[in-house]
Amino acid sequence: MTSKLNYHWQSQNVKQSGVDDMVLLSKITEDAIVENLKKRYMDDYIFTYIGSVLISVNPFKQMPYFTDREIELYQGAAQYENPPHIYALSDNMYRNMMIDAENQCVIISGESGAGKTVAAKYIMGYISKVSGGGSKVQHVKDIILQSNPLLEAFGNAKTVRNNNSSRFGKYFEIQFSRGGEPDGGKISNFLLEKSRVVSQNENERNFHIYYQMIEGANAQQKEGLGLMTPDYYYYLNQSGTYKVDGTNDSKDFQETMEAMQVIGIPGDDQTQVLQIVAGILHLGNISFIEAGNYGQVESTDLLAFPAYLLGVDPNRLQDKLTSRKWSGKNESINVTLNTEQATYTRDALAKALYARLFDYLVEAINKAIQKPYEEFSIGVLDIYGFEIFQKNGFEQFCINFVNEKLQQIFIELTLKAEQEEYVQEGIKWTPIEYFNNKIVCDLIENKLNPPGVMSVLDDVCATLHAKGEGADGTLLQKLQAAVGTHEHFNNWNSGFVIHHYAGKVSYDINGFCERNRDVLFPDLIELMQSSEYNFIRSLFPENLNNEKKGRPTTASSKIKKQANDLVNTLMKCTPHYIRCLKPNETKRPKDWEESRHQVEYLGLRENIRVRRAGYAYRRVFNKFMMRYAILTAETWPCWRGPEQQGVLHLLRSVNMDNDQYQMGRTKVFVKNPESLFLLEEMRERKFDTFARIIQKSWRRYIARKKYEQMREEASDILYNSKERRKNSINRNFVGDYLGLEQRPELRQFLTKRERIDFADSVNKYDRRFKSIKRDLIMTPKGIYLIGREKVKKGPEKGQIKEVLKRKLEFGSISGVSLSTRQDDFFILHEVQYDSLLESNFKTEFLSLLLKRYEDVTKRKLTISFADRLEFRVKKEGWGGGGSRVVVFQRGQGDLAQLKPGGKTLTITVGDGLPKSSKPTKKSAQQSRGGGRINVASRGFIFTFVPFSLSPAHQNGAAKVSRVPHNQPSDNTYSSPHKQGRLPSTAPPKIGSQRAPRVPAHNQHNQGNMDFLNVPDQGMSGKQRKRSISQRPPPAPKPQPRPQGPRCRAIYQYVGQDTDEISFEVSEVFDLVKEDPSGWWTGRIRGREGLFPGNYVEKI
Repeated sequence: MTSKLNYHWQSQNVKQSGVDDMVLLSKITEDAIVENLKKRYMDDYIFTYIGSVLISVNPFKQMPYFTDREIELYQGAAQYENPPHIYALSDNMYRNMMIDAENQCVIISGESGAGKTVAAKYIMGYISKVSGGGSKVQHVKDIILQSNPLLEAFGNAKTVRNNNSSRFGKYFEIQFSRGGEPDGGKISNFLLEKSRVVSQNENERNFHIYYQMIEGANAQQKEGLGLMTPDYYYYLNQSGTYKVDGTNDSKDFQETMEAMQVIGIPGDDQTQVLQIVAGILHLGNISFIEAGNYGQVESTDLLAFPAYLLGVDPNRLQDKLTSRKWSGKNESINVTLNTEQATYTRDALAKALYARLFDYLVEAINKAIQKPYEEFSIGVLDIYGFEIFQKNGFEQFCINFVNEKLQQIFIELTLKAEQEEYVQEGIKWTPIEYFNNKIVCDLIENKLNPPGVMSVLDDVCATLHAKGEGADGTLLQKLQAAVGTHEHFNNWNSGFVIHHYAGKVSYDINGFCERNRDVLFPDLIELMQSSEYNFIRSLFPENLNNEKKGRPTTASSKIKKQANDLVNTLMKCTPHYIRCLKPNETKRPKDWEESRHQVEYLGLRENIRVRRAGYAYRRVFNKFMMRYAILTAETWPCWRGPEQQGVLHLLRSVNMDNDQYQMGRTKVFVKNPESLFLLEEMRERKFDTFARIIQKSWRRYIARKKYEQMREEASDILYNSKERRKNSINRNFVGDYLGLEQRPELRQFLTKRERIDFADSVNKYDRRFKSIKRDLIMTPKGIYLIGREKVKKGPEKGQIKEVLKRKLEFGSISGVSLSTRQDDFFILHEVQYDSLLESNFKTEFLSLLLKRYEDVTKRKLTISFADRLEFRVKKEGWGGGGSRVVVFQRGQGDLAQLKPGGKTLTITVGDGLPKSSKPTKKSAQQSRGGGRINVASRGFIFTFVPFSLSPAHQNGAAKVSRVPHNQPSDNTYSSPHKQGRLPSTAPPKIGSQRAPRVPAHNQHNQGNMDFLNVPDQGMSGKQRKRSISQRPPPAPKPQPRPQGPRCRAIYQYVGQDTDEISFEVSEVFDLVKEDPSGWWTGRIRGREGLFPGNYVEKI
């Protein structure tokens, strides 16, 4: 027999690489953390835990463990059951949202190129897969998933650090119904890097959409948009980089257009989107020359195409690019611009067009999935990573400020708030020191005392025109005066330095004021409002006639408000964290460079120390009671007493060690995740038990109806063609007579979820008419004939193993032959050779075969009846082949007598019921069951209608005690666990295969419960009755087996799979084998199987 371990997925040894959870590290140092991450990364394990925090290292290649198999593996599983994975965190979020009715969010942080965007996509993909819903929900899922390629095309670009760098921040809220279906969503976007539209550093690219459009547009589109090669456009040729390794711009363009279609952007608007993108490229090619201290367009021919694409007059476009209207109180004058100002105006228009187009796309997605009211949500924050370039400008300053704020959330919630909570709740605690970056956030965003960098910047922009070096120089002076003495601020000759949590960053002051003002002059708004296209006019809805008062909003004040709003949103959710690390700057797999600085600035060491010393889980008493009350009868449905005592009762009921929890003033604190998982697992098992009781009783009821109908249909197949056995004509159909749920050695030949139509142990007759046992299994994929052979060599030599002897495809079966007499023989005719088989349940098999054959082949199966049948035998070696004949003759008795002779087998059997016999209907009382069974389980009472199945062949049904008949009847039947043809000699000895009968003296207490009786099957039933009255003397007791290692259960365990054993608390049983995977093998009540080693103690 093959080892059970081969059938249990959790027992497969997974290669250990470092530690899965760095809380378990023996040394908590930066070097130990780096070494563990490196070891796992080089072995292709990119995920590692610090408690509930997930560390993800960018592999720079596609990993193999993001398939549907992994989704199935992690769905509903506890964190410790499987290796660390982003799916485990995603599943935890989704389940917590449903269980606690609280909004969740995941904060994905790390530097540029660490893999944040990909992580966000995996989370959204997982949630989309595991959440249910109909067509409307599927539409929302499609939009959620299709929003990724669309926003990446318009918002991502190649930088020197990352080939697909997010140049905007995105907080995506997936909204759910009370039932857990995603039925809405909302995207908030932050600080698009508009400056990239008009200039890029060396070895970088503009936004992806430009290159996608140039490569992927068809000939008609290219002509209509005036598209040329990328090097023709000034806005693309400054960096000299046009291609990205591993990126197919043409294919990506088709995905982008498809995404617009799915989101519901009309075809005309899609055309307008492309016109604006192309118009910006053509706008960038307009250059200016100096003419008498004024700027003028160098080549007026270049005005035509952008004007055409944007739907404006070319002369008006030229006028607005080279002059500006200044309005006073009573009059307005036109001022001609110099070349520098004209270039700035052109770039301002290009940036405004692109930014407003991007906002339109975000709004289009929101409109497509908006929901009028909020229920539950999961937020995914995918925001630009911390950046340090050779030259860092205003954009890097804003990006790093937002990352600083996110780091502050992480510190507040995982380090600061956690420690403060222990003190408030009276938990014994030794404080752990850490760097709190609030001081850096204040340096940047403080309003007064002292004013922060952003406040000083806004003041300078309000008092100066913010153009040229003068404004930037003034800003540098004022910064030195305001924050020059701050420990995290320094000046340098071209700007200033801020000591961020992730390191020192030198910012070039040039352009700070100009980019902060971010003003679009009214002339340009008027120009766009004059466009002939409604779509473009809708992007500029300003009312210029209203007199504005107060300061204009600056870019820094916008990002500061957005960042603080984001923090407030995140603080209202239950947060989860993914800390992304970038292993190298080469963007190559299996290349590990020094990553210690990332480990340091992400605060991983402090995180481990707090997690190690602290408590993994905390819950206020009433919420803990609500969640786990179902574990004991005393607490369910209502605990009568103080909540704290109820919590203690629950913890003691699962035998949790005292050092694994502490009771606070209002909350219970559980130390290790494993202890929490124990509670969760026991809770799920309770629900699972109740669900199984309901399911099994319902399945019984449905199965009874189904099999009664099948019996009627099966009878029609043999009607007027074959005599019937009087003891089987009224037999119920069971389907699985082998109990395949408990037979993994047979299920190994089937696929994982292959459905069983029929399974029985049959006799197969060879060329010499010798009987051989075979297990016949029929599924929607075919018919399997399984035998047993002794292994002749190898480590398992001498063992008996199951072997697949033959698999018959339905398409290869040409017909079935039977006699006209009451025997159990039938011949399966197949293309290669035929099979002579004998089964007590041939009628049931035949009816199922006919249905399945017609489903697969779309034609009816030929069935022939005759008392002389011929079948072809298998050709073996040089001889063999040919055919054999089976002749059926009238004889005596119900049992068939076989007499082989040469190539002919003669079978004699007595007369059965007439060929026109039909099964009789049960009485109304019997068919209704004559009563009900109430099953009380853990405080619930379930009422169900029983359905009689043999205990040996439960088919997943709950066991029900059988009451013997009050009087014998020839028309009754049973579902035997037979071992071959019915014997014709003495009655068999009583074995252990049948469930024990209830003693006769209990019958008078049972009421009318005849429907529960197990009817007897033919002659074997009569023989069984005789054998009960002629019971042989008891066999001598076996010698006690020498005892090996044993163990005692410290927790209850209910087997969840066919190869697991079950036990109660304090039960003692044999320990057969320990395994490093944690799944041990034990033997209890004569049954061997797997169980979790942490549920027992060795004795």
